[in-house]
Amino acid sequence: MPDIVGIRFKSCGKIYDFEVNGSGEEFKRGDCVIVESDLGLSIGSVVTGRHTVENSAKELRKVLRKATEEDFKKKQGNESFENEARDYCLERILARGLPMKLVSTEATLDKKRIIFYFTADGRIDFREIVKDLAAKFKTRIEMRQIGVRDEAKIIGGFGMCGRELCCKTFLTSFEPISIKMAKQQELVLNMSKLSGICGRLMCCLGYEVAAAADEETSQTPFSEDIAVTAEEAVSTEVAEERPQPEVPVPAPQSKEPISSEVHHNATPPTTHPKTEGTEQKQGQGNRKRKKWRWRKFQKNSNPGNKPENK
Repeated sequence: MPDIVGIRFKSCGKIYDFEVNGSGEEFKRGDCVIVESDLGLSIGSVVTGRHTVENSAKELRKVLRKATEEDFKKKQGNESFENEARDYCLERILARGLPMKLVSTEATLDKKRIIFYFTADGRIDFREIVKDLAAKFKTRIEMRQIGVRDEAKIIGGFGMCGRELCCKTFLTSFEPISIKMAKQQELVLNMSKLSGICGRLMCCLGYEVAAAADEETSQTPFSEDIAVTAEEAVSTEVAEERPQPEVPVPAPQSKEPISSEVHHNATPPTTHPKTEGTEQKQGQGNRKRKKWRWRKFQKNSNPGNKPENK
């Protein structure tokens, strides 16, 4: 399990892992160290402290030592060498008439390689320029074509907000930006206002989208709570829609006497079990009243029965 540290070579550049096993020195954050990268000897600064990794995907290069004053003097001397190489490369580009724009020049600490960064609309045949540069400086020449966003990151500048470009201050990599992000924020779809100095959509358009996504994630309740709430809502709706059984209402008791006429077509009234005894008593009283009326009617209709006055 190797011990590694994270090293950055440029401000806001990518962080690369280097192995520190076998070196007796202790490397801390902020230390300037000398490493042998793929390009050659370079000076970098330690960004992440020493930590152990179980398995690394690729073979890691080792940190050689800490940087000394002589190393910083070499780096300052390389700046004049880089400016000279840049001027000569611009001269050869104009002489060859190639449609390319030279952005920057970088030389390794041991001057064994010079890297030229340029931008172009399409592919460029720069083989003749490489021959001219190699004949002039007697070292290895490398030409790298970069994009307009990388150009803005190297050169720097100020945005329409008045502050220094985000890619120059803190962005280590570029995320994809689309016009859909501007539509979600209800911005005016004017490319002159949505584009940065690089000519592409501004990186800050993605900040609000990412913040909104994080806010929605933090406000979303737990999944089990959602399930319980949904089940309770469904059970409540079913209970409300389910028809309730009808309870029979007892018929009101009438105080008037029941008529002697019987309607054959009428349906018999339903009686409640609790009112059967009351109805029987009322029926007996009605029969007695009928008998009394019939006897009175017979006496009035038969005058022979009346006694004669003498």
